[in-house]
This record gives sequence, structure tokens and C-alpha cells, in this order.
Amino acid sequence: MDLNNKIAAFDPNGLGDTSGNIYGLPFTPAEAKLVILPVPWEVTVSYQAGTALAPEAILEASFQVDLYDPFVKDAWKLGISMKEIDQPTKQKSDLLRLKAENYIHELSVGFNPDENAELLAIRNEINFAGRELNEWVKNESLKLLKLGKVVALLGGDHSTPLGLMQALAEKHSYGILHIDAHADLREAYEGFEYSHASIMYNAIQIPQVSRLVQVGIRDYCEAEFNLIESDKRISTFFDRDLKHLEYAGETWSTVCDQIIDLLPEKVYVSFDIDGLDPKLCPHTGTPVPGGLELEQSLYLIEKLVYSGRTIIGFDLNEVAPGNDEWDANVAARLLYRLANMCLVSNQ
Repeated sequence: MDLNNKIAAFDPNGLGDTSGNIYGLPFTPAEAKLVILPVPWEVTVSYQAGTALAPEAILEASFQVDLYDPFVKDAWKLGISMKEIDQPTKQKSDLLRLKAENYIHELSVGFNPDENAELLAIRNEINFAGRELNEWVKNESLKLLKLGKVVALLGGDHSTPLGLMQALAEKHSYGILHIDAHADLREAYEGFEYSHASIMYNAIQIPQVSRLVQVGIRDYCEAEFNLIESDKRISTFFDRDLKHLEYAGETWSTVCDQIIDLLPEKVYVSFDIDGLDPKLCPHTGTPVPGGLELEQSLYLIEKLVYSGRTIIGFDLNEVAPGNDEWDANVAARLLYRLANMCLVSNQ
């Protein structure tokens, strides 16, 4: 059946078709305008694990999502699809995660990898695997970009989108809108070059990334704060400051305008789900009190689209399903809205 016939035959009001692609949509990756690249990887998480299970859990939850989007008319027709989850990546993550847990434990009790051959070997193995994953993500992203697709990445932990950012840098100069509880500006956190806590430090090493605008940050170390203060490319809207502006009577709309004014015409959105209030993502790897409401974050991105800027790609990371469906339920809805707004900005 060709694409037009698929669209004509599809009932957006019906039961989610689990034999279809994500959200029960009728599009294959070859037919879709936006392709989601799932990356089930969580080797360097430093608190709670589980994010490698996110792509599968979000896919399962997606079939319960109603497809009507008040921001986008006939949103489901835009064309969203997800590639198959790469099981070798998941298996490698599971294996290396066990090694990383032992390594992190040894660090916590005072052992120095530079003085311990076994720990040094683990660190080197994980850094090598991180480079390999980064290259895989970059190559998969470039294949899709060359086909004219908009690419979104679904982690996994927050280390996973660096390859996509690098792939986009071969086509664009751009800014990053980063929603997160954490600054993620640590250099090689715990000795891991591609740590989830180092993603934005690594991102700003990409010459084509001209701006980094962070929103909701509320957990960071002194070194990260000093980098924020010293690097003029970085603007951080700390959660504490956002709350104080609200208490003083500032509207969220006005604050959103201030955030968006700092971004260039082309924007990449990096969304760590722990940027939200943890009642919405209680099982995320490193939950922190405070944060944004779901609709509050989406309002910011809607205003970004209304401003005329183009979202050239995005990621959603750090979703850990836990023992119930709640986190994946929230994430599936967030992912759908992000994808719709990204596509609208590209029209």
C-alpha cells in the first residue's frame, strides 16, 4: 500500500495498532519525515539505572497516546516513525554497566584508577566503548540526514546524543536549548569521557555549536558554575532563579522570550526528563526536587517554534520505566509533542 492510501485508511481515533510503528502510526522509517533513533545505553549512570529500557517502554506506552494535538492540525499526518531498537547496543550496555558499577563503587571508597591496573583497564574499556557508540550514533544519524529526514534521538542516558549533535554540525551551525536538572558540564566525570554528566561539556567542544542555553538547572558543582560564568556561549536559567522570578510576579511567557532571544535561528533541543518536576519522572536516574511542569516546558518550545526558529533535531533522555508505566507514559506524550513541534518548525 502506498503512503497516500495508508493515510487514507488510517483511523487516528481508533485503538493504537501495536502492529504498526510508534504510536500505531502507519509510517515506516523510509516513509516518515521524522525518524526516531532509539539508543538503549546507560553505561555511565551514577545513581539509579534503568534508562536503557526506555526506548522499549516508551514504544509500548505510545500505543495509548491519543493522536490529537491542539498545537498542530492533523499532527499524525506529519510522518513520525522509529527505527528498530538495536539489541547488540543494549546487550553491550548491560555488560559494561556491571563493570561501571564496580568501578564507581571502588572510586567511592577511595581507590584511584591511576594506581590500580584493573580499574584503569575498566575505565579505558568504557571510554573506548563510548567512542564506538558515539561513532555509531553519528553514522546512523548521517545516513538519515542524507535521506532528508529530521532525526530525533531517544535514549538511554544523556551521553547518547553526542553523535547526533556532531552529525548535525556537518550541515548546520546551531544553538542548543538544554532542559535538565543538571548542568552536565563536568569534564570526563568519574574518568568517563562520554559520561552522561559530561554531555554538554562535550557538546560545546563542537565548533558549530554557537550557543548553549540551559533551563531548569538545579544540581551542579562549583567547576560547572565557574565554566558557566566564564564561557560567554553559555547562558543558564537556574531553577531557583526561575522560581524567584515567578514569586516576584514575572510571567513565564516573558521569561520564555528571554530564553529564546539568546538562541540562533537553528536550534537543537536536548531534553533530559529530569528537567521536569520528579513527580512526573520519579524513576529517572538522578531525580532532583523542583523543575518544570510538562506543559510549562512545552509552552517554551511552542514559543520557540512561533519565533520562527527551526528545530533541526532533538533528543529525549534519562527516562527510566521503574515498576509501573508512569514514567514511560509521560515520556511518550512528551516525545510526541516534541516531534510534532519539530516538524512544524521545519515546514
